[in-house]
Amino acid sequence: MLLSADSSNATAADSLSFEVISAVAEQEGIDPVEIEPPEYDALYDVINPEALDSLFAPREDGSSRGSGRVEFVFCGYRVVVTSDGNVDVLEKTGGR
Repeated sequence: MLLSADSSNATAADSLSFEVISAVAEQEGIDPVEIEPPEYDALYDVINPEALDSLFAPREDGSSRGSGRVEFVFCGYRVVVTSDGNVDVLEKTGGR
């Protein structure tokens, strides 16, 4: 399972990027560690995992960030990540 070419301060299991991979794996009926090239897209080819993980993370002073959402296509699914930590994997778009 390739999250990124760089290391992250967040633990993989607690990160939004891992939640995205897990949600897509669930849709595909496979284990998250199987979401790897060449069979599947690498998440870092679609979105920067560290940026995704930090986008809605609390600020350094502990205060929360504003609300929002990010949408992108990953492994042929439309993925929606919201500021409250929800990851929705929607209809297949015709890609992988």
